[in-house]
Amino acid sequence: MNKRLIAFTILLVAALFAGMQVKKAGILHSAQDVFSKQTIRYGASGDDVYELQGRLKFLGYYNGNIDGSFGYQTLRGVKDFQYKFGMRVDGIVGAKTKLRLWEATKNWTPTTPRRTAGGAAGGGAAGGGGAAGGTAAGGTAAGGTAGGGRVTETAAGGATPLTPSNRRGMSDNDIRIMANAVYGEARGEPYEGQVAVAAVILNRVQSPSFPKTASGVIFQPGAFTAVADGQIWLTPNERAREAVQDALAGWDPSGGCIYYFNPDTATSKWIWTRPQVKKIGKHIFCN
Repeated sequence: MNKRLIAFTILLVAALFAGMQVKKAGILHSAQDVFSKQTIRYGASGDDVYELQGRLKFLGYYNGNIDGSFGYQTLRGVKDFQYKFGMRVDGIVGAKTKLRLWEATKNWTPTTPRRTAGGAAGGGAAGGGGAAGGTAAGGTAAGGTAGGGRVTETAAGGATPLTPSNRRGMSDNDIRIMANAVYGEARGEPYEGQVAVAAVILNRVQSPSFPKTASGVIFQPGAFTAVADGQIWLTPNERAREAVQDALAGWDPSGGCIYYFNPDTATSKWIWTRPQVKKIGKHIFCN
């Protein structure tokens, strides 16, 4: 009797395991039916990008044209989707991101005709990591970029420097020091929080109440903890540089804020009087 029960249990477990594998294979196959096996990256173009943009737009993560071209708006949509779904935020659409996107958009049907053939071509972009950050008593910090401006890959595989239209008139030095500030202030924050810190700097540059350059904003006396404690001079990682580029491209997770602070470390009573907009990671963003 015991032998029969053991044998039956083994057969039942084997059947359940086989069923799960079949189901998993079916899901993977369904995702592969709508995307090619190629990894989709910034600078890519083709049918995979049409599919990607359509599904991101269906979920509300992309508001641009469905044109089959993987540009900055598509990159921001992918990163936002990855962040909201608890995935690694690197802007690269591999097998995991494709599967998660397909599962979230099973009811989506294409409404825009495709104008190109094939999968996705081209590449570029990756993410980084970091430690912890602080914030100034009454101010806040922000991001930057590498040496002489960001270089990304085009669909043809060539290197293209960041165009002036994406620099907002910023000098190489301003972009560099923004990256230093983002890294010094927010390297332990989620990627969205790092972009928000960079956006705060840009918002200050646009405000009549602050200096008109990124360097002027960052080095304004008492504005940023990273300047006060010397962390502004740490070498930023790629993630901090990308956060600056995303902010320069128009992504502002802060919602237009000009201040932020860490409630666990802030010593200024004044900063608590500012209208609070949202909290991202450890930072509260306010106006």
